[in-house]
Amino acid sequence: MAKTLRKIIEIDEELCDGCGQCVPACAEGAIQIINGKARLIAEKLCDGLGACIGNCPKGALKIVEREAEEFDHQAVEEHLQHLRAKETLACGCPRSQVREFEAVVTGTSEAEIPSALTQWPVQIRLVPPTAPFLKGADLLIAADCVPVAYPELHTKMLPGKKIMIGCPKFDPAEEYVARLSEVLRQAQPRSVTLVIMEVPCCRGLAMILEEARRRAGIEIPIKVQVVSVKGDILQEEEI
Repeated sequence: MAKTLRKIIEIDEELCDGCGQCVPACAEGAIQIINGKARLIAEKLCDGLGACIGNCPKGALKIVEREAEEFDHQAVEEHLQHLRAKETLACGCPRSQVREFEAVVTGTSEAEIPSALTQWPVQIRLVPPTAPFLKGADLLIAADCVPVAYPELHTKMLPGKKIMIGCPKFDPAEEYVARLSEVLRQAQPRSVTLVIMEVPCCRGLAMILEEARRRAGIEIPIKVQVVSVKGDILQEEEI
């Protein structure tokens, strides 16, 4: 197979102790423990986004740019079929159950926080790009952990926005890129805000969104907010 210059993961075998924490962090299943060391089993399975890096306690993983086989989404899908059962929506949240509704206002006590959610579903993998509530919306894309860490999401971040949440550590990056590029292309949102956690693997969501924007061919600024594990906003930037 022809090779091209691109970014890809590199594993330092001397630093690697075979702990295996990087294996579940690779959504494409490109890393396995072989003979007590983490190994990249196929270049075409690595997307080069580096979501696995933050999970290595020894610093044995890094992204390099070198000649490598091109990332092959189809090969990833075939590979994952051998590693896990085909995804089902057993949770009872089929994509067809798209709903939009008014924000909930409950009580008058200052201690009660009203829900600012106005749509369903919310997971990136479940929200169809054609969902009516996405059209021309102010879009909030958040890492799964943000609603847990940031207590004021419903009062400061979500009001007036439609939300999509996901985890770049556990879900396939290429699937996110494909879904979000279609959302941007078809829905043409008025604004996009990305909220991620301070942990390294969360930065992969910013890279995914940048690639989605490039594929969609639209020039829309993306506001990025980084939340600490203690619930503080550490920084804001635009990409």
